Amino acid sequence: MRILPTLALVLLGASSARAQDVAAGERVFAQCRACHQVGETARNIVGPVLNGLFGRKAGTVEGYSYSPANKNSGLTWDEATFREYIKDPRAKMPGTKMIYAGLKDEQRITDLIAYLKQFDASGKKQQ
Repeated sequence: MRILPTLALVLLGASSARAQDVAAGERVFAQCRACHQVGETARNIVGPVLNGLFGRKAGTVEGYSYSPANKNSGLTWDEATFREYIKDPRAKMPGTKMIYAGLKDEQRITDLIAYLKQFDASGKKQQ
């Protein structure tokens, strides 16, 4: 019987459908652009620049005026922390200035993470 190899291919196909999609993440980021920028020419606007987000301590972007809640959160941005935060920013960080209802869709969050991870602290895209 060849059921096991076929099952493995089906499972592999299902998992790749849930893979990170940078292009889809860029489309998700379109709603973030009203407040945040990424890339080599990014600057702080309503929200801070998101270059080099992962691995950075919350509340530390030079030149951005953070809420005390953000500055004193003690958070370091990693995938798990960002996932929790972006679903409901005010629940994760009470007192944050970020007025966003949240992104609930897991795949869209995964794609957004893939998009943001491309940008190092200087805004250069990493391959």
